[in-house]
Amino acid sequence: MTPRSYLYVPGHRDDMLARAAGRGADALILDLEDAVPAAAKEQARAAVVAYLSQRDPAGPEVWVRINGGELLDDDVRAIAPAAPDGVSLPKVSSPGDLARLDVLLGDARVKVSALIETAAGVLAAPAIARAPRVVRLALGEADLGAELGITPSDDERELWHVRSQIVLASAAAGIEPPVGPVSPDFSDLDAYRRSSESLRRMGFGARAAIHPAQVGVVNEVFTPTAAAIEAARRLLERFESNGGGVFVDDQGRMVDAAVVRAARRTLSLPDA
Repeated sequence: MTPRSYLYVPGHRDDMLARAAGRGADALILDLEDAVPAAAKEQARAAVVAYLSQRDPAGPEVWVRINGGELLDDDVRAIAPAAPDGVSLPKVSSPGDLARLDVLLGDARVKVSALIETAAGVLAAPAIARAPRVVRLALGEADLGAELGITPSDDERELWHVRSQIVLASAAAGIEPPVGPVSPDFSDLDAYRRSSESLRRMGFGARAAIHPAQVGVVNEVFTPTAAAIEAARRLLERFESNGGGVFVDDQGRMVDAAVVRAARRTLSLPDA
């Protein structure tokens, strides 16, 4: 199953780590970066390694957001042997950032999510999406918005062009649809839902959350409805009975290979 929801959990907070697997997220991102003060980096690293050694294989996927820069080597040396499902590399600005990570990971079978949160990263997104081990891009808009001087309006239209570039880069590279950005306002779940629905319509396949209250919203938005699932099943059945050729459906719409691909993607999503 490709995760719909990624819940960030500060790596130095033992109380949050203890409850994380039961929060309903498809995947956890145990954070060693922004959520952890400099003085607690070693503590967080040790706590995350301990968590990975004891986790339930039947639980959510477990990813680790490592630090870039001078802390990268130490993080990878500690985390890779503990076998997380993947690592998230922040502030990726070029494929070279991922080439260095690939070398450090060596023989470890660890997937990589590239977190795009700089202007250089957005412009290099097509190459980043094709870098070694990268299975998914994720968008971080706090740092990016500050760099670009963007102040989003209610519908966040100022960020649409950036979001579209990340979706296009992912699709062109043949990797999973990208993960949408976090929202720091976990008190307004209605706004979070509207934003999540907009991201889904733009081609995002998941969203990150910073609070457990946001997880249910993400899972609901990124799960196809029963009606959509049934329609996709009927369409595929008719496509196959028609010998794989183009046909006109009950609504008078032409069904071709592109429509069939969309239906198959619907049926591949969680709960479909």
